[in-house]
Amino acid sequence: MTITLRTRCAIDDEALSRLHAETFGGGYELIPWRARLERHSRSWVGAFADDRLIAFVHAVWDGGVHAFLLDTMVATDHQHQGIGTRIVTALTNDLRELGIDWLHVDYEPHLTDFYRKACGFNATAAGLLRLN
Repeated sequence: MTITLRTRCAIDDEALSRLHAETFGGGYELIPWRARLERHSRSWVGAFADDRLIAFVHAVWDGGVHAFLLDTMVATDHQHQGIGTRIVTALTNDLRELGIDWLHVDYEPHLTDFYRKACGFNATAAGLLRLN
Protein backbone atom coordinates (compact mmCIF):
# COMPACT_ATOMS: atom_id res chain seq x y z
CA MET A 1 0.00 0.00 0.00
CA THR A 2 1.39 3.36 -1.04
CA ILE A 3 0.71 6.40 1.12
CA THR A 4 0.73 9.73 -0.69
CA LEU A 5 0.64 13.20 0.82
CA ARG A 6 -1.40 15.92 -0.87
CA THR A 7 -0.99 19.57 0.06
CA ARG A 8 -3.99 21.91 -0.23
CA CYS A 9 -5.88 19.08 -1.87
CA ALA A 10 -9.59 18.86 -2.56
CA ILE A 11 -11.34 17.69 0.59
CA ASP A 12 -14.35 15.40 0.81
CA ASP A 13 -16.38 16.69 3.76
CA GLU A 14 -17.78 13.25 4.57
CA ALA A 15 -14.40 11.48 4.53
CA LEU A 16 -12.77 14.12 6.73
CA SER A 17 -15.75 14.21 9.09
CA ARG A 18 -15.51 10.43 9.52
CA LEU A 19 -11.77 10.60 10.14
CA HIS A 20 -12.35 13.37 12.70
CA ALA A 21 -15.00 11.32 14.52
CA GLU A 22 -12.72 8.27 14.54
CA THR A 23 -9.71 10.10 15.94
CA PHE A 24 -11.34 12.59 18.31
CA GLY A 25 -14.48 10.66 19.30
CA GLY A 26 -17.82 12.23 20.04
CA GLY A 27 -19.73 10.62 17.20
CA TYR A 28 -20.06 11.40 13.53
CA GLU A 29 -21.27 14.81 12.43
CA LEU A 30 -20.99 16.08 8.86
CA ILE A 31 -18.77 19.15 9.07
CA PRO A 32 -18.36 21.60 6.15
CA TRP A 33 -14.59 21.16 6.10
CA ARG A 34 -14.02 22.40 2.58
CA ALA A 35 -15.67 25.77 3.27
CA ARG A 36 -13.87 26.12 6.62
CA LEU A 37 -10.48 25.35 5.13
CA GLU A 38 -10.91 27.71 2.21
CA ARG A 39 -12.05 30.50 4.52
CA HIS A 40 -9.72 30.14 7.52
CA SER A 41 -6.75 27.89 6.75
CA ARG A 42 -3.48 28.87 5.11
CA SER A 43 -2.65 25.27 4.21
CA TRP A 44 -3.58 21.67 4.88
CA VAL A 45 -2.19 18.23 4.15
CA GLY A 46 -4.00 14.95 3.67
CA ALA A 47 -2.42 11.50 3.60
CA PHE A 48 -4.08 8.93 1.38
CA ALA A 49 -3.74 5.15 1.23
CA ASP A 50 -4.90 4.55 -2.31
CA ASP A 51 -7.94 6.87 -2.33
CA ARG A 52 -8.77 6.60 1.38
CA LEU A 53 -8.05 9.65 3.55
CA ILE A 54 -6.04 8.26 6.47
CA ALA A 55 -4.50 11.40 8.00
CA PHE A 56 -4.99 15.14 7.98
CA VAL A 57 -3.69 18.37 9.51
CA HIS A 58 -4.25 22.07 8.79
CA ALA A 59 -3.12 25.49 9.93
CA VAL A 60 -5.25 28.59 10.35
CA TRP A 61 -3.50 31.94 10.23
CA ASP A 62 -3.63 35.57 11.24
CA GLY A 63 -3.24 36.93 7.71
CA GLY A 64 0.40 37.70 8.44
CA VAL A 65 3.30 35.56 9.60
CA HIS A 66 1.69 33.43 12.34
CA ALA A 67 -0.14 30.15 11.77
CA PHE A 68 -1.73 27.75 14.23
CA LEU A 69 -1.62 24.00 13.71
CA LEU A 70 -4.97 22.28 14.27
CA ASP A 71 -6.74 18.95 14.03
CA THR A 72 -3.81 16.59 13.54
CA MET A 73 -5.47 13.21 12.96
CA VAL A 74 -4.37 9.77 11.82
CA ALA A 75 -6.74 6.84 11.34
CA THR A 76 -6.40 4.36 14.19
CA ASP A 77 -5.26 1.56 11.87
CA HIS A 78 -2.38 3.75 10.62
CA GLN A 79 -1.14 5.30 13.87
CA HIS A 80 2.43 4.87 15.16
CA GLN A 81 3.83 4.49 11.64
CA GLY A 82 5.27 8.00 11.25
CA ILE A 83 2.38 9.32 9.17
CA GLY A 84 1.52 12.06 11.66
CA THR A 85 5.11 13.29 11.57
CA ARG A 86 5.07 13.21 7.78
CA ILE A 87 1.92 15.33 7.45
CA VAL A 88 3.08 17.87 10.05
CA THR A 89 6.47 18.13 8.31
CA ALA A 90 4.81 18.58 4.91
CA LEU A 91 2.51 21.26 6.32
CA THR A 92 5.45 23.03 7.99
CA ASN A 93 7.41 23.06 4.73
CA ASP A 94 4.45 24.42 2.78
CA LEU A 95 3.80 27.16 5.35
CA ARG A 96 7.46 28.17 5.24
CA GLU A 97 7.24 28.50 1.44
CA LEU A 98 4.07 30.60 1.85
CA GLY A 99 5.93 33.10 4.05
CA ILE A 100 4.79 31.97 7.50
CA ASP A 101 7.48 32.69 10.12
CA TRP A 102 5.89 31.18 13.23
CA LEU A 103 3.86 28.00 13.66
CA HIS A 104 2.08 27.59 16.98
CA VAL A 105 0.54 24.42 18.41
CA ASP A 106 -1.34 23.50 21.57
CA TYR A 107 -1.47 19.85 22.60
CA GLU A 108 -2.39 17.54 25.44
CA PRO A 109 0.42 16.28 27.69
CA HIS A 110 0.41 12.76 26.21
CA LEU A 111 1.35 14.28 22.83
CA THR A 112 4.45 16.09 24.10
CA ASP A 113 6.93 13.61 22.60
CA PHE A 114 5.15 13.71 19.24
CA TYR A 115 5.16 17.49 18.91
CA ARG A 116 8.47 18.23 20.64
CA LYS A 117 10.65 15.28 19.60
CA ALA A 118 9.12 14.04 16.34
CA CYS A 119 7.98 17.40 14.94
CA GLY A 120 10.55 19.79 16.44
CA PHE A 121 8.32 22.22 18.34
CA ASN A 122 9.78 24.09 21.32
CA ALA A 123 7.97 24.57 24.62
CA THR A 124 6.66 28.07 25.30
CA ALA A 125 4.66 29.78 28.00
CA ALA A 126 1.11 30.34 26.83
CA GLY A 127 -2.26 31.23 28.25
CA LEU A 128 -5.74 29.86 27.75
CA LEU A 129 -9.08 31.42 28.65
CA ARG A 130 -12.28 29.38 28.39
CA LEU A 131 -15.01 31.59 26.91
CA ASN A 132 -17.99 29.21 27.09
